[in-house]
Amino acid sequence: MTILSPEKRSDSAAALRFRPLGPDIYGATQPQALLSSIQEDGEALQDLCDQHVVSIRQFRPETLLQLFRLAAKFESNPNRYITHNTPLKGKILINAFYEPSTRTRLSFDSAWHRLGGDSINITDRSSTGIAKGESLMDIAHMFNNYGDCVVLRDNHAEAVYQMTEGLHIPIINAGNGIDQHPTQAMADLFTILKWRPALASPEVEASHKVRIGIVGLPNRMRTVRSLLHILAKFPYITSEVVIIHDHQAHKSTDLFDPGQLEELQEAGLNLRLSTNLHAEIPNLDVIYINAIAWVGDGYEVHGSSFRLTRDLPYKQDAIVLHPLARGPELSTCMDDTSHNWYFSQARGAVFLRMALLTCLVNRTDRVMDVI
Repeated sequence: MTILSPEKRSDSAAALRFRPLGPDIYGATQPQALLSSIQEDGEALQDLCDQHVVSIRQFRPETLLQLFRLAAKFESNPNRYITHNTPLKGKILINAFYEPSTRTRLSFDSAWHRLGGDSINITDRSSTGIAKGESLMDIAHMFNNYGDCVVLRDNHAEAVYQMTEGLHIPIINAGNGIDQHPTQAMADLFTILKWRPALASPEVEASHKVRIGIVGLPNRMRTVRSLLHILAKFPYITSEVVIIHDHQAHKSTDLFDPGQLEELQEAGLNLRLSTNLHAEIPNLDVIYINAIAWVGDGYEVHGSSFRLTRDLPYKQDAIVLHPLARGPELSTCMDDTSHNWYFSQARGAVFLRMALLTCLVNRTDRVMDVI
């Protein structure tokens, strides 16, 4: 590690300014085109009232599209809702994160505060009654008294399901072990639809369908599992989904849980397995890469044999997505290319969660044009 001398630190102090990049960072994050592609239907959003968010499976495609439209509305004109509307004023969010998180925890907190609410953050299970043996059911009853919505990340997969039994306020699963991460999948598809708004149409022409490559393990990575679930809600937007894996580390028969592959295929998703990332890249419109799987109190690293760098033969308008945090599988040399949509993906997640939270606490009427 190089340490600057006092003289150089003094000289460099005058240069420690930043250049504002504005709202767009290597990806057309402005979502007006998506906003105009989806006709508003407030009734579809009513499905979200009095509902927990545990898995993508529970949502109708119509509800998801309306959620994306509301998120696009927030992102198109954030000042209208942050400065002049504040629909969550007087509401309290309980952010309970018992597993490390940067983007998910901060984006939920940011989303809630942007809409005028207040939050309580818990980042250590040992600071709660759980450390003294208190049951999750009892904690749920206490949360009913202290907040209006709960966001839970817990590496114990069953915790969120147990909490739902005692809660009378909505809970959002922000990641439960290797099981589910529904709002990440929502943010992923929201990004893809902003990139190609025509995919939000009820019918997509064959020439407009996209081929998506997913580098990851469907049965070990909650982001990949949830992304496949949400793509299965809209099978007509993809011509093919290619699961790319390291055959030396994982056999093709070990990639899916029992019944997982069959469920996706029955929903209409055209899936194919591959072990050659470089051979697939020239034909992929979207490349989704992940290497981390949270298991128990730690994590596993998978796919170390795969790495995205700027010199690979990408399609001209192809985009790269990553749920972050990244490792060597996604080189920083990709950051200043037009393929980088992973920063836009993280930014858009705030607006997606703003839309979801507004609906869950029954404040949708304050932000809808027609309801």
